Formats: sequence, structure tokens, C-alpha cells
Amino acid sequence: MTEWVLSGFGDEIDPDPVVQLAVLEAVGARHLELRGAWDTGVLELDSRQRSDLRKLLDERGLQVSAIASPLGKVSLDLPVEAELARLRTAIDVARAFSTRYIRMFSFYQEGRDPADMRDDVLVRLRAMTELAERADIVLLHENEKHIYGDTPARVLDLMETIGSDHLRVAWDSANFVQVGSRPFTDAYANLRPYLEYVQIKDALAADGRVVAAGEGDGEVVQTLTALRDDGYQGFMSLEPHLSAAHAPGDLSGPAAFGQAARALRRITDNLGVNLS
Repeated sequence: MTEWVLSGFGDEIDPDPVVQLAVLEAVGARHLELRGAWDTGVLELDSRQRSDLRKLLDERGLQVSAIASPLGKVSLDLPVEAELARLRTAIDVARAFSTRYIRMFSFYQEGRDPADMRDDVLVRLRAMTELAERADIVLLHENEKHIYGDTPARVLDLMETIGSDHLRVAWDSANFVQVGSRPFTDAYANLRPYLEYVQIKDALAADGRVVAAGEGDGEVVQTLTALRDDGYQGFMSLEPHLSAAHAPGDLSGPAAFGQAARALRRITDNLGVNLS
């Protein structure tokens, strides 16, 4: 039987990592995607906070699937070294939590024509990827809207041009929907060779509103079926964004997080995939 590993963004549950881990355990997850704790972003956690969080994880036998950093969610006006400095911090955090994965982005468009920003993006991503290679870290590029790599074609451009096993795709169906793409139809075949991590949320094409997996236009069932059939083995990370305001960054809360987990399990159960 195919097996995938369940994880999730704990800071969508609650700022308190004790609550985060309790809810993750309740939905059957043994991994946390670490974006923040105690209302502190992952790159701002001090040494004491890192130590305390690692102790909590160890006590419960949980692990970190990825460092959900904000790398690349900045203006291209900043110098290359600015993100390299933050990447060094992210690498230290990744090592502290025994993961090789760091989630990142490809810089805000800020009204620029993506074609005009391509060279500047590639300079930065090459430098970041080279640092990741030296550190034996894998950067996971998330296709968030309003960055250079928000459409399937531009994500493919980044993967093909950089051409490194240390820069891979973190697949997000909802984000593709929000830029007018059909995730499975428009992106899967081309991006599958680079796909290393899956973030689970869905969205409605009509207004971009985020919904639970399988309830929107993100072709989640088709995508997960294809992943099962072509032998994907890796993480499924819940990023519900099911707050009342449906705004990224808002707490989903324990109940909505549970709703998102149940929606995913309905799909994986139907596919005959073990999610643990």
C-alpha cells in the first residue's frame, strides 16, 4: 500500500506549540511544518525557544517535516546578501530540528512585469541554491500568488534554469487556482519531475476563497491519484487557511484544522493510501 506522511502548519492551530502538537497528534500526524511558535516567526526563534520547542517535540515523539520560512517573500530591491543571510539562519534552524527541507518563494512582483524581473530572481535563486547545496539542504519553492514563480510556466522555468536537486517544488493546488491555473491539467505533467513536497489546501476559481481539500477547483483528487499511481512517497502538509476571514496568516484554529485533516483523509482513504 502507498504511504504518505501527514504534517501540518502548527501555527494555524494556535500560537502555543503545546496546543499545536496536541492537535497534530489528534489528527494522526507525527510531523510539524514549522512556521512559527509563541507568535514568533520561525527565523526569529531564539536559541532558548528552539531548545524548548525541540524538547516538546522529543517528549511527544514528533518531528519537523520542513522549515516554513518566508525566504523570498521580499522585494527584489533588497540585495542578494539579504536573503543569503536569512537563509543561513534558516539552515541553522533546519539543523536544530533535523530536517533538510526549507520552504521558500521567488520574490514579490510589486507591479513589475515578471519577464522584467526574471534575471534578478535567477541571480538570487542561484546564490541561494548554491548555499543550500553546500549545506546539503533542499529548498522547496512554493508557488504563492504575486511572486515570480506563481504560474506553472514560471515555476517550470525556475526548475529547469537552476537545474539543481537542491531546489524543488512544494506543490500548492490552491495557489495555482488563485492565479487562474488548473493545477493538475496545466501543471502536473511538467512539474512532476521536480515535485518533492505537497501542501494541502484547495480554492474556488470564482473568488479564490480557500476551502478544504476536494471542495474546490484545485483538482486535488486528480493530483493525488496521479501521485499515488506514479509512486510519490513524501509529505502531505496541511495548510488549511480556513479562518473566518479566509485570509492567509489567520489562525484556522483546532476545529478548522481538524476539518481540513478529515477532508484529506476522505480522499486518501478512497485512494487506498495510508496517511500517517
